[in-house]
Amino acid sequence: MSAEQSFPRRGLGPDGPDVPVLSLGSWNTWDRMDFDDAVSLVARAAELGCAFFDVAHYNMGPHAENARTDLIFGRAVREAGLARADWQFCGKLWLWDYPGTGFTQQMKTSLERVGVERADMVVVGDYFGDLDVERVVADVAEQIDAGRFTTWGVNNWRYPDLRAALDIARERGLVPPSFAQLKYGLVRRSMAEGRYYAPLFEAGELALQASDVFEGGILVGNLRPDRKIGADVGGIRERVAESYGEVRRLADAFDASPAQLGIAFCLANPATANVLVGVSKQAQLEDNVGAIALLERVGAQALRQAVADLWLDRDVAADGTW
Repeated sequence: MSAEQSFPRRGLGPDGPDVPVLSLGSWNTWDRMDFDDAVSLVARAAELGCAFFDVAHYNMGPHAENARTDLIFGRAVREAGLARADWQFCGKLWLWDYPGTGFTQQMKTSLERVGVERADMVVVGDYFGDLDVERVVADVAEQIDAGRFTTWGVNNWRYPDLRAALDIARERGLVPPSFAQLKYGLVRRSMAEGRYYAPLFEAGELALQASDVFEGGILVGNLRPDRKIGADVGGIRERVAESYGEVRRLADAFDASPAQLGIAFCLANPATANVLVGVSKQAQLEDNVGAIALLERVGAQALRQAVADLWLDRDVAADGTW
């Protein structure tokens, strides 16, 4: 795709903004590259029209890593010379220590570390145990009223809690979640396409943001990642690694890369607003953008039929009760 072409955009839920179909994440990303390369990557994303960045402060629960990735990103976006209006920022609110560490404290810290006054949207993270959904909805509304963001989504929530959040927000005249960030891709489809979440997407109540698309790099050929990657829900990771040969074969048959195949599969689902990827090289970004041309060339139905047998998590609970 040339810089002159308009990068495809989709709505991030019923009341959410239009966003590019490809977005860049921050976990184990910006701190894995030279700073000059990070600046160039940010600038190139803006040139292409996909300057949407999911940036979090990884500091609690299973992500208590004290990573500097958000600090590095903030420096990089300033060095790249992007005006705040030229890029979209999706932050994270964690529930691991909630409400002990409240949303106001989290947002002020996150915004300060990135070096901006507000985010465009946030994802309210996953959790263990019971969740006080009514309090979460009210506390999110407080942050919206304070001008810290306007749109929010959920990350791998159990379906009953998500349904409650939607209902509570509407009953109280508050902003409901407009998107769900879910593990979704060639091998993991049960939650996004199952009987709980899929009807919400089909009805237009939510949009889907696909994450962990490449299974930490396994589905693009890094069969033994030497860094921390996402949770292996359902214990299928060995089978995921074994499936790479078939992913490679199918990608070759389409004259595409495995990354392009994985992204195109996600975008073949009309529920998908955008696909969140972690790239640490500009060449990876350029390759990923090719997924758009692949989908246009092959078509959604033909592509989904070709990769049907790669669905490996059929036995994982579709309602998020992992």
